[in-house]
Amino acid sequence: MSMSNKFLSMLGLAQRAGKLTSGEDKVLEAIQKGKAQLVIVAKDASHNTIKKFSDKCKFYKVPIMVNFERETLGRATGRMERVLIAVMDKGFAEALAKRAEPHDSGGPEPFGGEGY
Repeated sequence: MSMSNKFLSMLGLAQRAGKLTSGEDKVLEAIQKGKAQLVIVAKDASHNTIKKFSDKCKFYKVPIMVNFERETLGRATGRMERVLIAVMDKGFAEALAKRAEPHDSGGPEPFGGEGY
């Protein structure tokens, strides 16, 4: 199984466990309340969305990754297209970060790394 498939499988498991939230308002609220452990933004999101959430995650010190198309993220979570996903559980966030491919654009900083 490729790293991408492992990542998407883990994302689906987190969804079934109720540890994800999605949608601009809910993800923003999770970041601001300190509940988001990792934010995933679809790489085909608008430039403004990517910038807004990159800035918010940097300010609130939340790891962020920009990867996969919105359809792929939606399929992995058993829903329609998903542009923004917040992982609410630290264990799932760490597991997802480990399964992210090294060449993922905007991959998260390692947990405990500088700034996170």
